[in-house]
Amino acid sequence: MSACESFECFLLAVMSYDRYVAICNPLHYSTIMTGGYCIILSIISWLLGFSVNLMYIIKTTKLHFCGPNIIDHLFCDIVPLLELSCSDTSVIHLVVYIMGILIVIMPTAIIVVSYTYIILAILRIPSNTGRQKAFSTCSSHLIVVSTFFWTMFSIYAVPSKGLTNTMSKILSLLYTVFTPLINPIIYSLRNKEISKAVQRTFQRRVVY
Repeated sequence: MSACESFECFLLAVMSYDRYVAICNPLHYSTIMTGGYCIILSIISWLLGFSVNLMYIIKTTKLHFCGPNIIDHLFCDIVPLLELSCSDTSVIHLVVYIMGILIVIMPTAIIVVSYTYIILAILRIPSNTGRQKAFSTCSSHLIVVSTFFWTMFSIYAVPSKGLTNTMSKILSLLYTVFTPLINPIIYSLRNKEISKAVQRTFQRRVVY
């Protein structure tokens, strides 16, 4: 798991906390989620992501490579790289497996707890319009979270024996390319002006 992927896991957890504060404590949102506090949370997410990656790098530099130098993967991922080593990689495989579980499970737990409180708060809103408006602020984040985390969990939290090489490559492609690609689209569609512009574009194409 690279530093960017680890960082995104923690960042999505931070974003869920941001949604929790916005919906469950709207009157205190501006005083809690200040610019400085958001920067601190981002820095902590980066540090956590890079510290995990640094651990992998230190462990990998102690291995010996005496065989082929071609990785059977789409990019230089840690698990396919370990398969080329002539050394005993059981310890680092265990470290990768444990850290992968922690990196996926910890943010997932934060997200689940945050959205549990968010759902309870939304259900207490008396009007349907208010509930729909509150849920719409979380819909884009939920789509990104569901797409990103299920692929990460399939690769790093499930033993590698349960996945074929082809399936592992496809899942890796989803969270390294597909998820970052659709992120701007998902979050941009929340903007009413962009949504109207997209609708007008599709309507013109249908007409012509």
